This record gives sequence, structure tokens and C-alpha cells, in this order.
Amino acid sequence: MKISKGKRLLILGIVLVIIDQVIKVLVKTNMSIGEHFNVLGNWFQILFIENEGMAFGMKFGGAVGKLLLSLFRIALCGVLCWWITKLVRGKKPVPTGVLVGLTLITAGAFGNIIDCLFYGMVFSASEPGGVAAFGGSYAPFLFGRVVDMFYFPLWRWPDWVPLIGGDIFFEPVFNFADSCVTVGAIYLILFQYKFFSAEDK
Repeated sequence: MKISKGKRLLILGIVLVIIDQVIKVLVKTNMSIGEHFNVLGNWFQILFIENEGMAFGMKFGGAVGKLLLSLFRIALCGVLCWWITKLVRGKKPVPTGVLVGLTLITAGAFGNIIDCLFYGMVFSASEPGGVAAFGGSYAPFLFGRVVDMFYFPLWRWPDWVPLIGGDIFFEPVFNFADSCVTVGAIYLILFQYKFFSAEDK
């Protein structure tokens, strides 16, 4: 039985979201905030932190900002799902790479939305020295914190380098969902820009 392109994209998106959530739940229910361990030397670590919802641990203006960010993410996912559906069902052929790139971005955004929507209601708070558990509650709907864990402190700049001396080259801690969004966006920009240029014309 042949699976349609739309169903293949849906399966891809679901698999990516499941991978993201499995990693996050494992980290959240087995590690305390700030706990870390090395995966490949010192330059690849699993470091458990939480953020208010922006990629790579960035912050966005308190409770109101958090609410707006959650609502924006939901709206963005809705628009992306509509766009992908439109491209798949359209009469004009669309490169598979475009659809896969958009699916990566959508799945990544949705993965982080799940954290914001539900984690505050289904987990107890993660604290230094304390591991979260199912069945608790630390925040209302839309106000959960996003779980991050991938940390790549590749090297420190020499102290003599102006402005950045002593700083870590790549300091953000991120998650699988962030990776999906980043890889999808970079892929579309580098390899599928002709499609979007043609669409604009």
C-alpha cells in the first residue's frame, strides 16, 4: 500500500515530536536542575536547565511575554500546518526538500509548545538537588517551562581576545526541538531558496 506524501510528512513530524518528548521526559524525571554529565569528553554534555520558552534559553519579558510567546507559537504552528497542507494538495509540484524542511520547523515548534502548555500541570517543579515527578504542578496552562539539555562548550576564547576573552565559544543549551527548527530553517535557506524566490515572483 502506497503512503501519500502528506501522510509521510505527518509520520515524520510525529516521530520527531515523540523523540523530542522522550528525551525531555527522561531528563526531567531523572536529573535535577543544573545537573550534568559528559557524553563525549567535556565538549558535549547533557546539562539540564529550563527556560521560559524561547530557543537557546533566551528570555522574553516576564509572565506577559511568556503568555504572548506561547500564543505566538501556537499560531505559528497552525499557519505552518496550513501552509504544508496547501503545498501538498496544490496542483503545482513542490520539492520534497521544501516540505521536509517546513515539517522539521513545525515539529520543533510543536515540541516546545507541548512543554509550555502541559509541563507545568503534569510535573512537579525541577529544583537543584530535587528531581521532578509526574502528578505534580508548578505552573498553569500555557506557563510551563521548556526543558533544555544539549550543551556543547567546544572551547574558551583566549583571555587576550577583546570583549569575548575567557567566554565559551558556544554557550547556549538547547533541545532536540530547537535542533529541528534550526536544521529545517538552515536547510531551506541554503538549498531551497530558489523555490521561495519563485513563489514571491
